[in-house]
Amino acid sequence: MHHYKLVIFDWDGTVMDSVGRIVSSMRSAAKDVLLPIPTTEQVKNIIGLSLPEATKLLFPSSNNEQAEALRLSYKNHYIEIDETPTPLFTHAEQLFTGLLAQDKYLAVATGKGRDGLERVFKETNTKHYFHTSRCAKECQSKPHPDMLEQILAELNIHHSEAVMIGDTVHDMSMAKNANVDRIGVTYGVHDQKALNEFQPKAIVDSLNELASLLIK
Repeated sequence: MHHYKLVIFDWDGTVMDSVGRIVSSMRSAAKDVLLPIPTTEQVKNIIGLSLPEATKLLFPSSNNEQAEALRLSYKNHYIEIDETPTPLFTHAEQLFTGLLAQDKYLAVATGKGRDGLERVFKETNTKHYFHTSRCAKECQSKPHPDMLEQILAELNIHHSEAVMIGDTVHDMSMAKNANVDRIGVTYGVHDQKALNEFQPKAIVDSLNELASLLIK
C-alpha cells in the first residue's frame, strides 16, 4: 500500500483518543438542557458526524432552540469542564513524520468544527503535518463524499491515489461513496465486524501497524 500519494485521517478516535470526552460531554450537555440522556453506545455511534446531524439522530424530537442550547452546553463541557484526557494515539507523530519523509500529502476530514480542529492542532502542535483539512459546516456531513471530493480537488489528486483512515462506519461509508480506498482502525469507536461492511483495504489495531502498511 505504498503507492498512495494522499493519506486522509479522521481525527476523533483515529488520531486523538477523544472518544471518552465526547461521550461524557454529550451526556452532560443533554442533562443540562433537559433532553433524554443518551447511552454511551448511542453517543459513540454518532462520533464523526457533524453536530447538527448527530443531534438529529440522538434527539429526533428536539427543536432548533434545544439544539442550539445543546451545542453551547456541549462545547462548554468539552472545552472548559470535562477533564477526561485526550492524548494523541501512540505513534501518531512518528507516522505523520514517516509519511511526509516519503513525500506523501496528509489531510484531515473531521466532523469537528473548524474552531475545534484548530484548537486541537494548537494543543498538540500538529497542524504543520497536514497539507489541508475539511471540517463540519465547510462540507456536507459524513457519510456524504463532499469532504473527500473537496480535498482531492484542492490537492489535484485522483481518487485512486488516496486512502482514508478512520475508526467509524461514517468514515468508511464516506470513502466508499467517494470511490476512495479506506483502512479501518479498531482502537476507536467501531469494531472490525462493523468496519468490514465497507470493504476496507485493511483493518489495523494500531498506528504502528498502519505505518507498516503505508511506509516503505
